Amino acid sequence: MRRALCPVETLYVGQRSRAVLSCTLRGRVDTGALSSAIDAVTDAHPSLRARIVPDGGGFALQLLEDAERTRLATRTGTAEEAHRVELNTPLPVGGPLSRAVLVSEPEGDGHLFVLSVDHTVVDGHSGIALLNEIWDRYRELVEGGQRPVGGDGAAAWPVPISELLPPTDPARTAAYLDRRTEEALRHPAELVAYDVTDPSAAEGRIEVCRLTLDEERTGRLRRAARAAGVSVHALVAAALLTTARGRLPGDGPRTLGCLSPVDLRSRLSPPVPALVMVPAVTAHLQSLEVSPDSDPLKLARTVHARLGAFVAGDGPAQEMRIMPEIPRNPVLQLATVIATNMGAVPGPRLPAGLEVTDVRLMPAREQYFPAAGRSPVMACVVSFEGRLAIEFPYFTACYSPTFVRSFRDGAGAALAAFTDAAEPVPAPSG
Repeated sequence: MRRALCPVETLYVGQRSRAVLSCTLRGRVDTGALSSAIDAVTDAHPSLRARIVPDGGGFALQLLEDAERTRLATRTGTAEEAHRVELNTPLPVGGPLSRAVLVSEPEGDGHLFVLSVDHTVVDGHSGIALLNEIWDRYRELVEGGQRPVGGDGAAAWPVPISELLPPTDPARTAAYLDRRTEEALRHPAELVAYDVTDPSAAEGRIEVCRLTLDEERTGRLRRAARAAGVSVHALVAAALLTTARGRLPGDGPRTLGCLSPVDLRSRLSPPVPALVMVPAVTAHLQSLEVSPDSDPLKLARTVHARLGAFVAGDGPAQEMRIMPEIPRNPVLQLATVIATNMGAVPGPRLPAGLEVTDVRLMPAREQYFPAAGRSPVMACVVSFEGRLAIEFPYFTACYSPTFVRSFRDGAGAALAAFTDAAEPVPAPSG
């Protein structure tokens, strides 16, 4: 049983990219129940029990034999090391498109659950929904004493998002592509140079540097955004842009690009549920002139206004229609910073005796190109349970840990300046 990949889905095949979701747990985990929950969820989604195979001039999803499909793997170890290992462990070529691992401390009640899913069949929203569905099934099993009901193995393949777009005149799409190409070539974004001068001497691995805000600081940032009439995403984008400008030479304005992924699920009629395992993301690219003394709040308002106008029109649908052109014309998505933003999302709901202390989402790729000398800086933004976190994944043969930590701290300082300007912290009494 096969399902051909659409041209947009095919783009992810060559990228070998993954969504890596994890949750840190405290308490007792019933590994048998968790294994059954994963089996039930995998039964319900054929994309999770499939492999990618050649199909004519393209690719297709093909169901795996039962013995080949994803099963829960368990081992002992520390959460930090387990997370690093999973970030750097690719999904096997021609094998399952997902992997689920539970790593438990040798002694104690600490665990890390990591779910990796190929971006060919998942995006951020569906990845989070999938993680939560697994734990919903687990909770039902632990509390109800019965195996959660999965699919019967004959569930229908999900329809590609590109086939659900509203109809349009092909000439209009062609004109949109011409306009986008002309704009991108007229205002090419400058990129932040790698600071690793000899990539061949560096140990190339994926690492991640993290900026976290507690509930109080997250609340202050949200109130600062409301007071300024912009989104939190716009404040984060402005913080990233000003930080990136500080890493470029010169005193004058430089053209920087900000790429904002845009979810299409909620913009279709009817909306596509998050648990449908397909990539449903397009993107908005905007160029801005940024100087060392640019007003970050003015940048945030520009980002907010442009992105709002884009999503209010037919831009998201048109952008998905032209995505197959990106390999031939990479400038269409060439940005200084990539600022994903999942918004505020719920974490897993667990049974009594088990607590989730942290949830993370980030992208990982199998191919990086140190010889290119520069690239966009990726920032993955998500708020779980009222706490905002920005993940900065990077490849150590391109950017050094010192460089990325400095970039993170610069972005954090810029966000703190927004909140302090809108809502100053009271001076300590006495």
